[in-house]
Amino acid sequence: MPDKLTNQKVSNDELLALAREVLEIESRAVDALRSRLNEDFVAACQLCLNTRGRVVVTGMGKSGHVSNKIAATLASTGTPAFFMHPAEASHGDLGMITGQDLLLAISYSGETTEVVTILPLVKRMGAKLLSFTGNPDSTMAQAADVHLDVSVTEEACPLNLAPTASTTATLAMGDALAVALLKSRGFTAEDFARSHPSGMLGKRLLLRVADVMCSGDRIPAVRADASLSDGLMEMTEKGLGMTAIVDKNNRIQGVFTDGDLRRTLDTGIDIHKTVISDVMHANCKTTTADVLAAEALHILEENKITSLLVADDDNRLIGALNIHDLFREGLM
Repeated sequence: MPDKLTNQKVSNDELLALAREVLEIESRAVDALRSRLNEDFVAACQLCLNTRGRVVVTGMGKSGHVSNKIAATLASTGTPAFFMHPAEASHGDLGMITGQDLLLAISYSGETTEVVTILPLVKRMGAKLLSFTGNPDSTMAQAADVHLDVSVTEEACPLNLAPTASTTATLAMGDALAVALLKSRGFTAEDFARSHPSGMLGKRLLLRVADVMCSGDRIPAVRADASLSDGLMEMTEKGLGMTAIVDKNNRIQGVFTDGDLRRTLDTGIDIHKTVISDVMHANCKTTTADVLAAEALHILEENKITSLLVADDDNRLIGALNIHDLFREGLM
């Protein structure tokens, strides 16, 4: 027999109207949470902050997926947390919880069998219980040390069956809790980056010039009395499109770049007889090894250049940075 749903004709206007209705219902569900933020939410925050162990988040079915996301958000914003499947908990995974932990149990009905079954055992351990449910009179709500009401007046599903507005509201309450805890802990952008070292933010906040610069024999450099031809050989060998000019103590005197070469050749000078210090760009832009790579990128972009020399506190040359190095690190 053909599936009636696949044969049902729905116009484009009807599809758009339905989508708008879903978003409107879910928006109202989230907005309704604001009026419920009271001393219970404050108590939930204090419960998390006073927990010496981890926040163990659990839920079944759709609530389980929501729980997994809330646990991940908490963990990445300064609150040690992980997800525990409630069905697996009854078959050994309950050993994940200690008396120092906090169980955050999520169930819209508040009566999910797999979750309710483990509550007495968790309480016996001495662990605290925080619950998110849509029923303040439910078993889970009544057993909890603190309960947060995430009830909705209707689901966005036309049948009012599939968890839609309720899961959105629960996610939003989890985000509200995570952000409140983040602020309470004084969690910073750098703290966030440390738990996301491979992400763009992590690289922007943690990667230093010292991590990406060329150093040692890879640095293109010639003495100030070298000929322009010697400078060009150094540029070609090191492949950074420039060379530093230094004195006998390795202090930076200037830089000579591919752009300087083009401008110099236009004057018709003899590259074998010209001393590179006569055509170098003095007072060149430099940076230090401890500067964030993202800041070095800003210097390059602001000055419309492609390379930077890296100097120590005494202006001695210790490295060279090319815009391609930053590109390879994913900062561009």
